[in-house]
Amino acid sequence: MLRWLITLLILANLLMFAVMRGAFGPLPAAGAREPHHLLQQVHPEALTTRALHPEESFDQPRVGGPAPAANVQASPLGQ
Repeated sequence: MLRWLITLLILANLLMFAVMRGAFGPLPAAGAREPHHLLQQVHPEALTTRALHPEESFDQPRVGGPAPAANVQASPLGQ
């Protein structure tokens, strides 16, 4: 019983190896299946950046500045 299972698994692996190497033609995922997505790409030359004003930067981290204090309340444990 175990010999047949091992033989079947080896044959399945050989079949998948042949499929992946292109023995039965190219894989469906090998080509561009959705070429219309190329038309929707963002063009980097069309992007612009702007500086944030202090009132807009509420949750923005400050590089090089002190770490913000954690908003945690602590109390001693009761016994």
